[in-house]
Amino acid sequence: MQENISSKELMLKKIRKALLERRDNPYPNLEDTPLYTEQEDHREYPEILFAEQLTAVSGNFIYCENGIEFIENILQLAQKFNWRKIYCWEPELQDLLATYEFPFYQTDKDFEMAEVGITLCEALIARNGSVMVSNQNAAGRRLSIFPHHHIVIARSGQMVMDLKDAFKIIKDKYGSQIPSMISTITGPSRTADIEKTLVLGAHGPKELFVFLVDDFS
Repeated sequence: MQENISSKELMLKKIRKALLERRDNPYPNLEDTPLYTEQEDHREYPEILFAEQLTAVSGNFIYCENGIEFIENILQLAQKFNWRKIYCWEPELQDLLATYEFPFYQTDKDFEMAEVGITLCEALIARNGSVMVSNQNAAGRRLSIFPHHHIVIARSGQMVMDLKDAFKIIKDKYGSQIPSMISTITGPSRTADIEKTLVLGAHGPKELFVFLVDDFS
């Protein structure tokens, strides 16, 4: 008798499969392919498409059911990379980190030595694995650009399929007071200007981690 699998378990299984199938060049025949390929399972689970697209551009996707799983995962990352200068300016995230006594800087003291910036975002765009950010969040313009590692925290409700859906979130949230800076982040900073050699972290973070958290409690 086959065991029943919940929608969440199915989604996680597909995300893990997508991450394991990561390729260095996901679009070998870009000119011959349509702009968008419709896939029903991605419409049902945009998290899977986002995980695939983000991983294809050297980003890191981590799904967490709650705040405890988030803390467990970020502790593992901190140990792996030996982080010491971790900055977080979002009051909501500061409360969560403080609850579990996770060390961080809540001001810009010694910011020139920042190793990690932890921020919220406006939306996650599944179609191309992008993160939409604005200067209206407490992190402002600096925290997602200057540190070598950028950690983005998003809720499931912020996952959308296309760029137009992300702009609708912005419009619904801010009305006529649109932020002066809206940007999309697609993987770590990169350039291939010098001898066509791809270099990560050329103009910003060299590592991007996107946490999708179902429930912060």
